[in-house]
Amino acid sequence: MKKQQNRQPADDLQAETDRRQLEKQYEEDRGVVFKTRCPHAIHCMTVVGQVEGHVDAPQGQKTTKYEHVIPQLVAVEEDPEIEALLIILNTVGGDVEAGLALAELIAGVSKPSATLVLGGGHSIGIPLAVSARRSFIVPTATMTIHPVRHSGTMLGVPQTMKYFEQMQNRITGFVAAHSNMDEERFVQLMLHTGELVMDMGTVLDGRRAVKEGLIDQLGSLGDALKYLYQEIESG
Repeated sequence: MKKQQNRQPADDLQAETDRRQLEKQYEEDRGVVFKTRCPHAIHCMTVVGQVEGHVDAPQGQKTTKYEHVIPQLVAVEEDPEIEALLIILNTVGGDVEAGLALAELIAGVSKPSATLVLGGGHSIGIPLAVSARRSFIVPTATMTIHPVRHSGTMLGVPQTMKYFEQMQNRITGFVAAHSNMDEERFVQLMLHTGELVMDMGTVLDGRRAVKEGLIDQLGSLGDALKYLYQEIESG
């Protein structure tokens, strides 16, 4: 009996060690922290680098793989212990289909959610930035609004142009539905020709993004967490 009692604490210690190693490995691989000692359980998800979709990004590029993000969003919605979702963005954009799919999933989360743009929230990062219930941006961050672009070979036929137009309308409609910027203004900024050297479009810094109604408010991590705490406690 005594041997059994001595063995039990050792087994518990090994189990705890294994758990911590697993959490550390998961954090390094996915950038996900399992639990913190804060008053509420808020899941933090990052979208950094290029949003990678159906095709692998070139080697050496920092990417966010949409097949890694989708299970996280499902877990947030299903797990009763998770009370809210915080998404931190610093992205150059990427795959349009993948980015828009993730934005729709974020918008469909029933729990309190907030996005925080740091550095950049460009291109398809814009729908992601406005997809949560409340969006925040730091003053030094920038957001580039430009038309849908395609790299690689494409057919120079009217059907291709129609496809791009339909895709652009999907993005424009989503942004207008989840921000305080209307479609007409978004398209105007997107087609602006006097700002980008090699492209048409507009670059908004944090303050202008809020002034234009694209992002809800200036703020950083503390502001986003404060909002989520208030939403959890008032719910």
